[in-house]
Amino acid sequence: MSESKNIRITQVRSIIERPYPQKRTIKALGLGKIRKSVIKKDTPQIRGMIAKVQHLVRVEELSEKSVG
Repeated sequence: MSESKNIRITQVRSIIERPYPQKRTIKALGLGKIRKSVIKKDTPQIRGMIAKVQHLVRVEELSEKSVG
């Protein structure tokens, strides 16, 4: 059984006056309000999205035990 990691992504800055692609990326991650957090699987696709908006979010790696 392969152990997949999860990450918690928290929006820490506003998307007001940000380019449209960054706003779409934040929405695609399931965010949109400051201090909102989502838990996602740690995949290359999600990491790529985070890289595009790294100045707007905070990322924490989670262990399987802390998720549920």
